Amino acid sequence: MKIRQLQTMIYLIDNDFNVSKTATHMFLVQSAVSQQLKRLEDELGSDLFTRKGKRLTGLTELGTKIEQHARASLNSIKNIELIANDHEDLTQGILRIGCTHTQVRYILPPIIKKFNQRYPQIELQIHQGNPKQLVEWATIDKVDFSICTEELAQSSQLECIDVYQWNRSLVALPQHPILKIKNPTLKDLCEYPIITYVVGFTGRKHLDETFASANLKPNIVLSAADTDIIKAYVLDDLGIGVIASMAYDANADKPLKQKDLSHLFPWETTRIAYPKNKYIRNFQQTFIDLFLQMIRQEESKRYRLNSAS
Repeated sequence: MKIRQLQTMIYLIDNDFNVSKTATHMFLVQSAVSQQLKRLEDELGSDLFTRKGKRLTGLTELGTKIEQHARASLNSIKNIELIANDHEDLTQGILRIGCTHTQVRYILPPIIKKFNQRYPQIELQIHQGNPKQLVEWATIDKVDFSICTEELAQSSQLECIDVYQWNRSLVALPQHPILKIKNPTLKDLCEYPIITYVVGFTGRKHLDETFASANLKPNIVLSAADTDIIKAYVLDDLGIGVIASMAYDANADKPLKQKDLSHLFPWETTRIAYPKNKYIRNFQQTFIDLFLQMIRQEESKRYRLNSAS
């Protein structure tokens, strides 16, 4: 059994069993891909793939078990290569970060700036996605680590670091009547059209659960994954916005007024996650350390240390 055969199997799975796409990613012709897969099955003496005619459609029960060990084996091989790379050159490489819009827009800029000053020759790639994509990307090593609130802690394949906690704020036009209420209640929020995050992003699940537990149904007229879109429609007077407090900038968002809602909703935890047993290169660890250092040193109303409760 050769490493190339296992690599071909994993590329095929990650490309939805499309041999043509697999060949393109591996810089091979399709016949070479098919040959590698056939040799792997022949050596193991069993079918690893389900088929519909000549088309591969999925994994057999054995194929599913083999996939887990193949990924682990390839990850170990990659770890060896990374250890050697760290020994030879500590200043070059690529750092791939998976994150949501909220993280990259409102939290990461000062960290990225410090990281770039320390490692000017490291290319930093930002891969934006939804929480489910971020779990998948971290698991299959499409990114070096993912940063988000939802999903990461639910995966048994990922090592998670709790970084900080955040809650929500109300944003509205200055003349909006809800701003006259010192401590708005859930019922108060339900009196007005609400603009907030789409399901699956930035704590939407807990927001919905909080209203449901109070037997209230908010009038959500628009939802989006991007906080800037939410704020734009609040400016258009479509409704009041419920956003992550870390996404409100008193200077940039002067046309809007903000009011804290942490007395109404549960605190959310943002995490960094990467595959268990993954070798973390020196510059990758530096980025994580800078992230944690910034959170601990900055006094901010936008978020709190995870140890707080």
